[in-house]
Amino acid sequence: MTSRPGPAPQLHDLARLRRVRDRIDREYARPLNVEAIARDANMSAGHLSRQFRLAYGESPYAYLMTRRIERAMALLRRGDLSVTEVCFAVGCASLGTFSTRFTELVGVPPSAYRRQVTRATAGLPSCVTKQVTRPIRNREAQATSPLLA
Repeated sequence: MTSRPGPAPQLHDLARLRRVRDRIDREYARPLNVEAIARDANMSAGHLSRQFRLAYGESPYAYLMTRRIERAMALLRRGDLSVTEVCFAVGCASLGTFSTRFTELVGVPPSAYRRQVTRATAGLPSCVTKQVTRPIRNREAQATSPLLA
């Protein structure tokens, strides 16, 4: 006889998953990988990934990259760092991966985002800007059609 697992993570797993998510939120700029996070949570990497996806709707890696991109957006809005400096400041080791993931989540490359957001959010309070420019989670940004002049 085999027991069927329930549709949602168990209560003790939820507490560990919350700690994992909190750690990702705090340490997004550090080099993190799922294996190390899982080991620290006393879970296998596969179990952590499955349970995290059940609880939060995305993998731990996708959640980490979303955090990094959100922080990158804030740094790009400030305008005092280059795209490369922002990439490394948020914990990404590859500018190419950073730019690709940024474009997937936000819909435009980081350099274009900085130009657009500077014009679009001029005069808005930072709390409003943060909410309006938050990346889309659990789905990629919709491709926009080019504007015809």
